[in-house]
Amino acid sequence: MHISVFGTGYVGLVAGACLADVGHQVTCMDVNAERIDQLNGGEVPIFEPGLSTIVAHNVAAGRLRFTTDAAQAVADGELLFIAVGTPPDEDGSADLRYVLEVARTIGQHMDSYKLVIDKSTVPVGTAEKVHTVISDVLEQRGASLAFDVCSNPEFMKEGAAIEDFTRGARIIVGTESERVKAHMQECYAPYNRNHEKLMFMSVRAAELTKYAANAMLATKISFMNEIANLAERLEVDVEDVRRGIGSDPRIGYHFIYPGCGYGGSCFPKDVQALERAARQLGYTPELLSAVESVNLRQKHTLFTKLQDNLGNLSGKTIAVWGLAFKPNTDDMREAPSRTLMEALWQAGAKVQAFDPEAMAECRRIYGERDDLMLAGDRIQAVKGADALVICTEWKEFRSVDFDWLADQLAEKVVIDGRNLYTPSAVKEAGLRYIGVGRKSS
Repeated sequence: MHISVFGTGYVGLVAGACLADVGHQVTCMDVNAERIDQLNGGEVPIFEPGLSTIVAHNVAAGRLRFTTDAAQAVADGELLFIAVGTPPDEDGSADLRYVLEVARTIGQHMDSYKLVIDKSTVPVGTAEKVHTVISDVLEQRGASLAFDVCSNPEFMKEGAAIEDFTRGARIIVGTESERVKAHMQECYAPYNRNHEKLMFMSVRAAELTKYAANAMLATKISFMNEIANLAERLEVDVEDVRRGIGSDPRIGYHFIYPGCGYGGSCFPKDVQALERAARQLGYTPELLSAVESVNLRQKHTLFTKLQDNLGNLSGKTIAVWGLAFKPNTDDMREAPSRTLMEALWQAGAKVQAFDPEAMAECRRIYGERDDLMLAGDRIQAVKGADALVICTEWKEFRSVDFDWLADQLAEKVVIDGRNLYTPSAVKEAGLRYIGVGRKSS
């Protein structure tokens, strides 16, 4: 099939590369000329395991191309995926300006039937708005052309996006058109061979499903953080509780790891957007509001634990392991590390940080500053530090010589924001261990 994808962020680039990888002819379009130049030069501007290889292979095979020419992208594809960002607006609702701008572009340049596919995470009713925008532009042109708009939300985790796209549990399409169903079945046929993954439903149901899925996962995380905070006060190890409830198949082990809060490009903004949408409908979503407030509070827990154990932080040097909001990505959007570092700087402390992938992103966000040293590795990060804080559960942080670590840290304090370590092993080395929902030493 001939497919064009508008937007080359995580969603658009992964979707475009994976669709090209199964034989479709794909054009990826973006208004960011620098990003397109990078992609045409063989450089993938985001870190996602395996993505660079797939992009390079399909560019070489002639199935994947990148352009800033919107008219060409519209002409190239019969299926047009909208995969641009929907950042939170000032009130937390999803900002649809980029989605609707793509819709206007499609209306301006289309000269034959197009299937427009909303891949971006968008509020309920967006497909109708996209349809209206395209219809209005066509009417202004005096053109009578057939087109359809459907919803096809993404369910990709950063760090495992390719696996999720190619082997995901479901492919949801919101449409009631048989023509659209046939196109989408053909588009996804290579990923739908072992068993039927395609789920067709109304457009609005598909749009709500995406938000509901992310809100449910965020709810599990915030709930477990509430239990962890209670466990600390009861002197109970929350890891025992986690294993106990996770063994119940109705609950399961996924997304019940307590920690320092969730971040990234999806959960924070999607929970906010769903909450704001509910309020606009006259409904008060008390649970969603609580999920958001618990997470915001949890992001401050690392700083609070440092204060409780070190007192005045002015002049202190704090080592931070992990800057990305999760492993296997360089994404620092809404990352707990940012909340921690900004609070430390406000308190007059210095940060020595290391992350396997997010160092360039950290430098881009914060620039050069006297109270931030970006270390070359985890060893350099702890040299001369008073305490260590774990913000991201990268594999290379899991195994540590605690005797060596005790020699490095002046105050011998470890704040384990991801509960990576066995408390007794850390304590045996003479370190003070403070986890999340665990008895402190």
